[in-house]
Amino acid sequence: MSTKVVTGKVRFSYVNIFRSRAFTQDQDAKYSICLLIPKSDKATVKKIRAAIDEAVQEGISSKWNGKKPASLKLPLRDGDEERAAEAPEYEGMFFLNANSTQKPGIVDKDRNEILDPDEVYSGCWGRASINFYAFNTNGNRGIGVGLNNIQKLKDGEHLGSARMSAEDDFDDDYEDDEDDF
Repeated sequence: MSTKVVTGKVRFSYVNIFRSRAFTQDQDAKYSICLLIPKSDKATVKKIRAAIDEAVQEGISSKWNGKKPASLKLPLRDGDEERAAEAPEYEGMFFLNANSTQKPGIVDKDRNEILDPDEVYSGCWGRASINFYAFNTNGNRGIGVGLNNIQKLKDGEHLGSARMSAEDDFDDDYEDDEDDF
């Protein structure tokens, strides 16, 4: 068994893979992404569940003193139950958050490196190489998800606030009613 999974086609959300970032002052800067996994992709879901089970077994022997904790935080979550009401893109999806202190490899469908941060965004589709690991930090016990590499497969509708171009935001009929300087 392995704790590493290469997903099938998933949708990327909260893409932060070109520059590391700390979300609070006391955190280490990390690269991160949320993967939206279609519930219909039973093969990927099965691989993820098996990798989580393997990470739990490793945690029992290495992190949790020989027994599975009663309240264990697991990474695979149900988008219909937790997020679909406020974020429709989570409907019909499982989701998980993956991160790393090292920059992931980022390639296109032909495995050419992607250097332009605008190419991989929240809403596009791709695959991810991830690994699952047990943690026991400050009384929190669970399974975390490490981010290895990203492969963009196709474009998709941008998630989040739809940003308009500067050309669309400003029309031609602006009149300056102040005197020139």
